[in-house]
Amino acid sequence: MTASERTTPVHGTPCWVSLMTRDLRAAQDFYGAVLGWTFRSGSLGEGFSVAHLGALPVAGLGQIAPGLPTTVSWTPYFAVADVDTAAARVRERGGTIAVGPIRLGPGRGAVAADREGAGFGFWEGRTPPWSLGRDDAPASLELRTSHAFDSAIFYAEVFGWASREPGGCDVGYACLQDAVVVRQGGRTVATLRGGGDASSADPRLRPRWHVRFRVADAEAAGEAARAAGGSAGPSVDSPADGTEAVIRDPEGGIFTVCAHPG
Repeated sequence: MTASERTTPVHGTPCWVSLMTRDLRAAQDFYGAVLGWTFRSGSLGEGFSVAHLGALPVAGLGQIAPGLPTTVSWTPYFAVADVDTAAARVRERGGTIAVGPIRLGPGRGAVAADREGAGFGFWEGRTPPWSLGRDDAPASLELRTSHAFDSAIFYAEVFGWASREPGGCDVGYACLQDAVVVRQGGRTVATLRGGGDASSADPRLRPRWHVRFRVADAEAAGEAARAAGGSAGPSVDSPADGTEAVIRDPEGGIFTVCAHPG
């Protein structure tokens, strides 16, 4: 992808999702079988590829360095104007920085965890032309946390949500969804919801960012995941996302597929 095909995302908005995995080729085979992705070399060096659905970039897959004790997981990235400032804000508010800030290809990034341990990243620089909830990008991002309002304050202070700057993100409470909703340009870019349990042995229930990918048939995607060596929960109806199913890839990476009727 050339520099002219990249764009500078709005500060504070989700700008990318990425999976760090221990076996990149096996992960490509799994996600290709389940989600129909194809893969191309990225601009972040050897051991990193960009997943495409059709002609559009969807997500990044990267190889974990041998011996590095990192959990295989999907991580959302948020755009920032200055990665060092964002890292300082995370630390000041009780979060932790796991990686970075470091330069990676065309930009600078860092990986962090909020006060409850939910992992996320942030990125300074241009990105692929990617827009949450549109075209082939992930359908939605949802933080499942113990305290949605406390988490909303944390992220708002880190990323400048509700700053009233032109083009920035607004934060509100959606009564019907019982969730804090983050919007930019009139569309929802993230949802923060209670119900997370930091003491649970089930990683699906611990505070974490959940990435939803749109599919034509959630049940068929679950069957494909099982056939490819992963696991999938039963398909359930969601008022916000239609029929959905939680899937775990062979290395433990958890994500959700959702299919709207019609």
